[in-house]
Amino acid sequence: MRRHWFPKPYADVVARLRVPGGFLLVAAFLWLARPTPASLLYGLPVSLPGLWLRGWAAGHLEKNQRLATSGPYAWVRNPLYLGTLTVAAGLVLASRNWALAVLFAAVFLLIYLPAIELEEQYLRVLFEAFDGYAARVPLLVPRGRRATGAHRFEWRLYGQNQEYQALAGFLAGAAVLIWKAYR
Repeated sequence: MRRHWFPKPYADVVARLRVPGGFLLVAAFLWLARPTPASLLYGLPVSLPGLWLRGWAAGHLEKNQRLATSGPYAWVRNPLYLGTLTVAAGLVLASRNWALAVLFAAVFLLIYLPAIELEEQYLRVLFEAFDGYAARVPLLVPRGRRATGAHRFEWRLYGQNQEYQALAGFLAGAAVLIWKAYR
């Protein structure tokens, strides 16, 4: 039997808090960010690999149809979450506020990790091959070697997964930071 990090009732509740929690994070970000031109120069570029990773992952993901094992899914099981974490880290660096770093880390640990666990439980039921895949591919941190996956990136999937929303969100956040830094 697989050991779980979080009790299922807790994970069920916090998974529903992911979207409202995101809105609260945005409000805190808008209120607490104190960027400077220098912090923009070192923070915003950190987000770019995260955006790229999310886009790459979205182009390999056919939700509920096929177990994604190609592209970034050959390196980590949750590249969308890893990309989100990287984007957030860059925005937090650019914001120059340690309280935002603590808040974003807490949200990732207390809301996103339980959501990841619930998703993996669902994938175990949906795809018989998931256990073998999970044994070969790490959760969030690549190990340096990758599993194999046969599918190619598809722009159709990128659009179907509405990944352009992550790009739009990043651009909006960057615009707010730029406005705050130069006003």
